[in-house]
Amino acid sequence: MDNLYHKPIRNFTFDGIIKNDSAIGRLRKELVRLKNLEMCELGYVIRLDIDPQFTIKYNSEQDYYEFTLTVYGTYIGKKKALCIMGIDGTQLVPTQKNKLKELSQGQASQLKTK
Repeated sequence: MDNLYHKPIRNFTFDGIIKNDSAIGRLRKELVRLKNLEMCELGYVIRLDIDPQFTIKYNSEQDYYEFTLTVYGTYIGKKKALCIMGIDGTQLVPTQKNKLKELSQGQASQLKTK
């Protein structure tokens, strides 16, 4: 197994604007999920032992919220990243088998319908 102790941790940052304050909680979760997908495509997985950072600032002149989201990840390779949910300390946390099975069944059913 790879030694995860000394692997570099990379910041993945996203800045944006939210106009409706009632959507902040929902958008935060969705943005973290999308950032995780982006990281996975690059061969990185999220560090579960480091919470994502989400900061907001209200711009009263323009009447919107500016935000910055930072998620932390470690490179493990593109193939491994597909089956690993994240890293907790020095442990790789695998993706749940049920979810993998659902995904593969969904892909198989899509192929049958084409």
